[in-house]
Amino acid sequence: MVQRSTRWLSLLMWGLSAVMAVASLEASEPASRPNIVLIMADDLGWKDLHCYGNAALDTPALDRLAAEGVRFTDGYAAAPVCTPTRAAVMTGLSPARLRITNHAPGNGEGFHLPGSTLQEAAWHSFLPLEQVTLAERLREAGYATAFLGKWHLSHRKGHDALGRFEPQLRPEHQGFDLNLGGCDFGGPPSYFAPYRLPNLDAKEEGEYLPDRLADEAIAFVREQPAGKPFFLCWWNYSVHYPFQAPDELIAKYRDREKAGNDNPTYSAMIEGMDRAIGRLLAELDARGLTHNTLVVFTSDNGPFAADVQPLRGEKGYLYEGGIRVPWIVRWPRGVAGNRVSEVPVISTDLFPTLLDAAGVERDADETCDGVDLIPMLRGEATLPPRDLTFHYPNYAFHKQNRLGSAIRRGDYKLIHFYDDDSVELYDLRRDLSETTNLADSLPAVAADLRTALTQQLTAEGANLPTWLPTAERQP
Repeated sequence: MVQRSTRWLSLLMWGLSAVMAVASLEASEPASRPNIVLIMADDLGWKDLHCYGNAALDTPALDRLAAEGVRFTDGYAAAPVCTPTRAAVMTGLSPARLRITNHAPGNGEGFHLPGSTLQEAAWHSFLPLEQVTLAERLREAGYATAFLGKWHLSHRKGHDALGRFEPQLRPEHQGFDLNLGGCDFGGPPSYFAPYRLPNLDAKEEGEYLPDRLADEAIAFVREQPAGKPFFLCWWNYSVHYPFQAPDELIAKYRDREKAGNDNPTYSAMIEGMDRAIGRLLAELDARGLTHNTLVVFTSDNGPFAADVQPLRGEKGYLYEGGIRVPWIVRWPRGVAGNRVSEVPVISTDLFPTLLDAAGVERDADETCDGVDLIPMLRGEATLPPRDLTFHYPNYAFHKQNRLGSAIRRGDYKLIHFYDDDSVELYDLRRDLSETTNLADSLPAVAADLRTALTQQLTAEGANLPTWLPTAERQP
């Protein structure tokens, strides 16, 4: 009888210990720092995913990410071209404040179109080492950091002894422990090995770049010791030109006749990227890391030469087609999923949001042009109304855009063009395609927004286009 009682007592104590262990784990979990995976596509448009309404494309991995997280309908890139958006993500500062306002290498100092008297604004083609990056802050907080893919923030005048643009501005000198593929290149010479990237050698002849980067992302995750948080920045070269994809995916979309699939190779590139991302998400599942890994997916600007309907414009333009992009956030431990948000968000928000998620405090006087989205994502607070501003006083590579700046306040969006000092005003709620200019019918609204835009650009010290010294400004 004594032995039986002792046995039952032992079982009871074991059960209590197990319950206490589980309770202890649950109590400690909220204090544990999340892993962070920041995935950015290149030149991917707002309607280039199935979950954003393109029924012609298969993007199951990103569709799942959206279903399990928060999909933003009004997510914006900080600029209509890549380099300024990437700098904004890394610093939380607007392109205007950074004076990084065009894609590198750009058009040359003082460029103006033939026959025009307006020359584009001066700008910087690289992210200075003096700027403290998101990776540097997270590494200081104990995160392992890795960068994979397209950097495009190190295109400074001058070369090293080997004729390369200055490698000391690459990710490994901006807070990343590992850098594979990140350099001054805006696109890969080839998506199939040999890639001819200066810091990514092929492992197999003919391997596909998205698949290779997925291999490296998975290897980085597997190498991390238990309990050490990591920050993985995977900035895809996809779907930037050259348009190349696996033959079987091109054949699939060549046989698929649907609206939204105008370019089978481009469609194949999107699915190829999605497939690669899906492999990383599966690895997080297999290792039990999904619950406490914050994953963000977005794009650096709108698409080039792709169908953007119902939006207007494309990469290089301040219309919605150039700046509205996919924006998805998933963090099962910290954010309720299966939600769609119409709250406008922008690239600069990622800096304070990811630092807050990681428990990294910012100085009270630290300049940041983004806002912390964590309270809103958790349902603890609503995001106060704010203006979103965009500054593109430069010419895109195709040189067809007009130099301008834009502001969104609520449903209204105003674009100010510098060549003739004109403005266009749109109600995005009723006119997402930006077809009806309301500037004349709503002059007070247009005047208020123009004043606010000017004040914001002045506060940020923005560089503006200038008139050639010998030219007289035309009315």
